Amino acid sequence: MSRLQAFLIIWAGQAVSLFGSRLAQFALIWWLTKTTESPTILALATMVGLLPQVLLGPIVGVLVDRWSRRAIMLVADSTVALATLVLGILFWRDLASVPAVLAILFVRALGDTFHWPAMYASTSLMVPKQHLTRIQGLNQTLNGSLRIIAAPMGALLLELIGITGIIIVDVATAIFAIDPLLVIAIPQPERAPSARGLASVWHELREGLHYVRTREALLLLMGTALLANLVLTPAMSLVPILVTSHFRGEALQFAWLQAAMGVGTVTGGLLLSVWGGFQRRVYTTLMGVMGMGLGVTLAGLAPSGLLPVAIVALFLVGTMLPLADGPLHAILQASVAPEMQGRVFMLLGSLASLIAPLGLLVAGPLAELFGVRFWFLTGGIFVLFVGIASTFNRTLLSVEDVPAPSLAPAD
Repeated sequence: MSRLQAFLIIWAGQAVSLFGSRLAQFALIWWLTKTTESPTILALATMVGLLPQVLLGPIVGVLVDRWSRRAIMLVADSTVALATLVLGILFWRDLASVPAVLAILFVRALGDTFHWPAMYASTSLMVPKQHLTRIQGLNQTLNGSLRIIAAPMGALLLELIGITGIIIVDVATAIFAIDPLLVIAIPQPERAPSARGLASVWHELREGLHYVRTREALLLLMGTALLANLVLTPAMSLVPILVTSHFRGEALQFAWLQAAMGVGTVTGGLLLSVWGGFQRRVYTTLMGVMGMGLGVTLAGLAPSGLLPVAIVALFLVGTMLPLADGPLHAILQASVAPEMQGRVFMLLGSLASLIAPLGLLVAGPLAELFGVRFWFLTGGIFVLFVGIASTFNRTLLSVEDVPAPSLAPAD
């Protein structure tokens, strides 16, 4: 079996597990929305999901580069499944509360904090370089497909089997992610001898920070992504409140918006998979950022009696998401030394998780004070401006000019 075939088997198992996770996520967010009707609580739920990356992200990046990536994913996936099972028992016994749900969301996020950097860092060692952008397009297509299926399916299953049944489905699908990891080997990158055990975690963390800091173009690209994340994360967390307070909708209307974004993500993911983006990937990313800003602005402009306008707006956001995110990851996978990728991916994730709560801390109170549409309007315009301004930055546009060589010694 080739490495690419092995990767696709692991990927397929992850896809099944993600379906269960998306069902559970939809059900839990809607439960919090109907239980509290509070933009601040939804913002807090998003912040809880980001805390593990904020607190542990850079250290996790070092550990991903040191430890067996297969072992990391196995432990992380098992932990998430166990936490979800505990949550299901709480709902079954009618003991669930907002603090309990937030606590379990934190544990699930902790598992994801270890899992995804290990998965991303393994991709470049199992997938040929010329296929990396297409694999990212495939990932985005999967995410969009799950949005299409999981949102309406979650709304239907809430009526048929309730939130406890949905959680059981999530636990069952986790098995598909765990089983392939028990039998398929994941390669580890070659590393300099000093990095095998003589260097401290702190030293390796500083190496990762120095690696990014001394590459100005990479730093600017990450900064652009972070500024967009500052606005878009709060906006997406406030969609349920937009449905209930502005459009006077219920779970079905929320599912329509989620599905519209999913259809858009599939469209953008398929486009990226077939097209591959511009020859210079950074132009595709910036086009995606500008498109997402435009879509969020349109959602804020939608009148209360015109839900279809918001549906079109989230379709646009979904379409642009793969075009922004997929090439960004491909740039990192192609330009960052393999033995540094765990740290660089985790640094980006940690900074995104650190900056998003700043937006959430502002977005929740502003939505309470001025209405939820205010954040969509001002935030969308800001993201659009960031994307346009970045196209005039020559240093940022040169990010792909000099790919970084491996730091490991040659055999």
